Amino acid sequence: MLRRATSSIRVDDGLVLRPASSIHVFEIIEAFEETWPDVIRAMPWINPDKEINAQIENFVQETERKGRAGLLHHWVMVRPWDEFILGLVGFDRVTRSNRAVWNLGYWVRSSEQQHGIARKSIDAALGWLGQIEDLAVELKVDPKNEAGRHTVMRTVRNWGGERCIEGDSAITVAGVRTLHECHIIEVGPGKGS
Repeated sequence: MLRRATSSIRVDDGLVLRPASSIHVFEIIEAFEETWPDVIRAMPWINPDKEINAQIENFVQETERKGRAGLLHHWVMVRPWDEFILGLVGFDRVTRSNRAVWNLGYWVRSSEQQHGIARKSIDAALGWLGQIEDLAVELKVDPKNEAGRHTVMRTVRNWGGERCIEGDSAITVAGVRTLHECHIIEVGPGKGS
């Protein structure tokens, strides 16, 4: 697997993906608070019994450091004309199947949902990841999360992905364990939605 630093992606005139960094912490926390408690599904590592701002700040600092080294890739979804943070999209290495090397995660703040931001951001991030080599990416979703399942299934369909039962895993979110379905998408040069 080749490593490269996370770089900005211009999706269209209304959406830019910028590498998540410490300069975005305040706006990410603001978006997180707007979307609470639903956002915790996208960030199951958040412990609601501990101070959340510090957890997010630590996450962003680690993401920024590892993004420069190509070990993680996370972007803030930004409306370019006013720098408004719309959400996050990214890849980590927490995979459950034996096939994928990356796991995709995303969330969009409540006020910006239902506008195609997740779809466009996911497609752009998958395209970026697959620019230089063939890779497999996991997408996991709680089957009870209808909006998330719709987004994942659309992505799997458009990218020619498939269900991967071996990657199904129980994920604890706010103390509740839920079995998440796993899907795999192959990305690479010449592949795309």
